[in-house]
Parts: sequence; structure tokens; C-alpha cells
Amino acid sequence: MPTGAQASPLMQFIPLAMIFVIFYFLIIRPQKKSQQEHKAMIENLSRNDDVVTSSGIHGTIVNIKDKTVILRIDDNTKIEIEKSCIASLKKQPAAAAK
Repeated sequence: MPTGAQASPLMQFIPLAMIFVIFYFLIIRPQKKSQQEHKAMIENLSRNDDVVTSSGIHGTIVNIKDKTVILRIDDNTKIEIEKSCIASLKKQPAAAAK
């Protein structure tokens, strides 16, 4: 019979807790931060913003509705998409922003 002491249940739980803490700081927390930034960007959309959709369509916002926006993607071409499909705002050159 072995005479060594068995590890307490608390000592067996510590590695699992450490893995959760590592996952939280490496995966969960950055994902929540990016979701909050995307939500803020969607709420602050305005007319004439140049945007890129999640499908890669580049356009300019012509009209904003409750859940959708109308994008002008060419001179006579407009499409209506969900606000949540807007992936990012295009960065405008500093000279154009003035």
C-alpha cells in the first residue's frame, strides 16, 4: 500500500481554474471588447460614411433606417442591407477630413 498523501480536491481544481483564467484573458475578453466596438460603430453611423460590408461591398451610406441602411455602390445603384452586416468604416485621408 502506498503511504503518500493524496492531493486535496482543491489542489485538483486549481489547474482547471488556471486554464479558465487564461482562456478568459486570451479569448473571451478581447472578443467582448471587439463586439462592443462594433456595436458602437453601428450606432454612430451617419449619412455619407464610406463603409465596407462583411461580404466585401464598398459603398456610401445614403439613408439610415431602424435596422437597415441604404448604400450607394455606384452612380445609379443602391442596395439595402442590415446594419449588422457593416464590417467597418473606410478611413478617409486626413486632407479630405478637413
